[in-house]
Amino acid sequence: MAYEDSNAALPASAHPMAKPGYGKRSAPDQEPARARDFGHLPAREAYLAAFVDRLPEGAAMDAKTLAGAQPLYGQQAVRTALNELSRAGHLRRVRRLAQGEGDAGTGTRWVFRTYWTRTARDSEWWNRFLGDDAPSPSPTEARGGGAPDGVPKERQQLTTQPAPPSSAYSALAQLGRTTPQLILSAADCAALEDLAAAWLDRGVTTDHLTLALTAGLPAQVHAPRAFLRRRLLDKMPPVPPPSTPRAPHRTIMECTGCSVPGRPEALPEGLCRACRAPEGTGDSGSRRRPVPATPEPVDAHRHASQVRRALAGRRSLSPSGA
Repeated sequence: MAYEDSNAALPASAHPMAKPGYGKRSAPDQEPARARDFGHLPAREAYLAAFVDRLPEGAAMDAKTLAGAQPLYGQQAVRTALNELSRAGHLRRVRRLAQGEGDAGTGTRWVFRTYWTRTARDSEWWNRFLGDDAPSPSPTEARGGGAPDGVPKERQQLTTQPAPPSSAYSALAQLGRTTPQLILSAADCAALEDLAAAWLDRGVTTDHLTLALTAGLPAQVHAPRAFLRRRLLDKMPPVPPPSTPRAPHRTIMECTGCSVPGRPEALPEGLCRACRAPEGTGDSGSRRRPVPATPEPVDAHRHASQVRRALAGRRSLSPSGA
């Protein structure tokens, strides 16, 4: 039975929000909201779909939060309904690699989102949308927020730390610590930085660069800057052959039911194979045992009478006559 009035499923005014960069995200190109947007869904799914549709961007979308934010359905019912909404094409769960995040800015931090659309989409549409990498979280979102409230932007700019020196500059500055003949000034390092950076751009490590500049030195180096410039030019390594490394894919879909990650085409309807299989069949059969049907009372009485007659017959045939 379809839910007659999906507009009745209004969210609480203070629905919990996910951490910045996480939670609900609206997919693009949706139709305007209408009273019968979810009329094709069963009552439970239509109610929760209307509830989710009215949540703000970034709202928490986990089953526990959704169950606590509306009065009709508990966590298990919400989980099942989210699976059905995924099948119907209204949502997909993804994890997104936040650029420039993680330790030392290496880009290893994942944010978790639920993309939502009131306009149902088929799996091909979702695969194209997510396969092209869904929009990246902003640097502010990925960091978990911007500057503290009440701090003017002008003050933020004044307290910005200077950029750290490049690897090439640092390698040149370190030469004098181990090789006194090659002590350089700050101006010397700045003048030679581009040449040293060209070595690193060609795949040379800073240790290899240091060894190439310090090996076989004469007893005295009267002009370290000119000497090193000559070495940097004369020993410049060859340009490595061109390569076309494949850019890492930054968006990974998750199964709506069990959160197992996978490429969009591997999760049709937003669900893995185990979660798509009917209960008691396929891959999920080993985990979900079918619940035996409860017999009718008349069948139970008939079965009990048959068992009693069988036991009485066995006693009459026993040697003791018991």
